[in-house]
Parts: sequence; structure tokens; C-alpha cells
Amino acid sequence: MSIRQLAPANLASFLDDHPDAVLLDVREPWEHQMAAIAASVLIPLGQLADRAEDELGAPGVPVVVYCHHGVRSMQACAFLASLGFTDLLNLSGGIDRYSHEVDSSVPVY
Repeated sequence: MSIRQLAPANLASFLDDHPDAVLLDVREPWEHQMAAIAASVLIPLGQLADRAEDELGAPGVPVVVYCHHGVRSMQACAFLASLGFTDLLNLSGGIDRYSHEVDSSVPVY
């Protein structure tokens, strides 16, 4: 399964078109407190194995995963795919790119 990449500029329209989608932040709590995208669910990458199936819903629900630059979120997508999640998107460039290209009010760190 290939993980689709979603450009930050397309995030809002994707979420509008998929109201059941989950926006998943896999960074650490301190990172999420510093900068986050509204309505995202925080499950740090190290906790994903224990929490994914209970907190993300059905495996067919679209899940957009993000982290700081896109590396941890790709790992999370691969792990979620191994659990049977089939509609996975990695936010390309993570919250850093989102901050630069979409919403400059989100702090860069």
C-alpha cells in the first residue's frame, strides 16, 4: 500500500470533503502544546500501538497524519496500514510546512 501525500494547502478542502476524517498529530505533547492544527487528535507515535484502534474509529475512516516535518507521520501511516487502516494520508512537510504555507499564526519551532 502506498501512503498518499497531502499538501498543506489542500488540507482544509480535504477535511471539508471528508467530514468523518481524523486529523492525527503523532508528535509529543510538548510539541502539540506549542503548535497544533485545530481539531487534531494527539496520539504520540510511541503510544500509537496502544491507542490507535480505540481512538481512531473504523479502519476505513480517512486519517490525515502529521508531525513536525513528515518523518514520524510516515512511520505512523505505515504502522496504521499494518493494522488494516486503508485511507491514510501524510501531511507533506508536517506542521512546519503548514505554518509556512497555510497558517502563519501556528508557531514554527
